[in-house]
Amino acid sequence: MARDFPVVIDTNVWISGLLTRVGAPAQLLRQVIRTGQPVFSAATLGELKEQLWRPKFDRYITLEQRKSLLTDLAGIALQVEVPSSIAAKTFCRDPADDKIIHSALAARAPWLVTGDKDLLVLSGQLLPLGVKVLSPADALALPEFSRAG
Repeated sequence: MARDFPVVIDTNVWISGLLTRVGAPAQLLRQVIRTGQPVFSAATLGELKEQLWRPKFDRYITLEQRKSLLTDLAGIALQVEVPSSIAAKTFCRDPADDKIIHSALAARAPWLVTGDKDLLVLSGQLLPLGVKVLSPADALALPEFSRAG
């Protein structure tokens, strides 16, 4: 199946979906991997890698599984370069969260899926820029995310 819609998924959703394997984050990841296209910038992929290697996750996911996941993602993900004109913009109370928005804008991704309240509250501000900020549960309610893969 063609990968027909780019989606920026925040690191917190990736981690939650990988560790729990049930619930909205896990369902969303499976659906996006099947029919969508995860989007990463160097900064967001770096953050996911950094988080995945933390020892606190050793009891949930093996190092081999983490390596495999990152290899698989590299094969299907759209990797975008964030232009300096976008990277210079600030949106969040926590500047570290801006990289996820920068990725969505650079990719012209219509969706940014996150569990981070600091990002979710920016939905109204980002909608005019073409980015709809959604929780994993809200994303799954959309036809693009709920269709069978």
